[in-house]
Amino acid sequence: MHEHELSYMGPRAFNHSQSTDAEAEYDRLRDLARQEASKRGSCFQRSQEAYASGDGAAAKELSEQGKAHGRKMEEYNRQASEFIFRENNAPGRVDEDTIDLHGQFVEEAEDILEERIKYARSQGQSHLHVIVGKGNHSANHVQKIKPRVEKVCRELGLQYATEENQGRIYVNLTGGAADSIPSKPSHGHGQQQHHQQPHHQQQNHQQQDNQDQVEQVVNAILPRLLRKLEKACCVVM
Repeated sequence: MHEHELSYMGPRAFNHSQSTDAEAEYDRLRDLARQEASKRGSCFQRSQEAYASGDGAAAKELSEQGKAHGRKMEEYNRQASEFIFRENNAPGRVDEDTIDLHGQFVEEAEDILEERIKYARSQGQSHLHVIVGKGNHSANHVQKIKPRVEKVCRELGLQYATEENQGRIYVNLTGGAADSIPSKPSHGHGQQQHHQQPHHQQQNHQQQDNQDQVEQVVNAILPRLLRKLEKACCVVM
């Protein structure tokens, strides 16, 4: 993962009221990743200095140490990404046609969105609401996730539109125009049924669908992020 990708939606990583313990865990993981990034940079700099002075053995050893710190950095960031995704997209916190990308680095958000779109299409879902944030908590109030979401949509040939609150994007998964945004998120269940399900059964059904979506995305992006980790950390100095 490149340094320019390590920017996210700001210090407010949660899009809901959250316990202090959960926020502290997310901050702990990101902070550990930052520490490893700093150690990696220091090792690589000293490796270059050693190489320039003719000490090839020391340069190689420092380079290997830097790569090890890089792997740890990627692992902590992966843990933080998975943690915040599970928290923000837990059953009952978002509708089944919605994904919340708060707290993700832009490259993480891209991977997650691609898998979520793939899952939604496999389930016959017609659209997706993507929570990208308004940039209020980012440096200079610049939205960093939104441009990446729009890029993914363009690459997949999907029409999209910014919703009224500016912090959400509506994506039409059918390939059609995005000029008719549903006024109320759809839960994906038909209104006509043989018997009317009790409210608590419908709610449990929706929560199970949401949980399935979360697990599908997490299980899909983990191998991809690990492959990126290996590729990023195997560059020869």
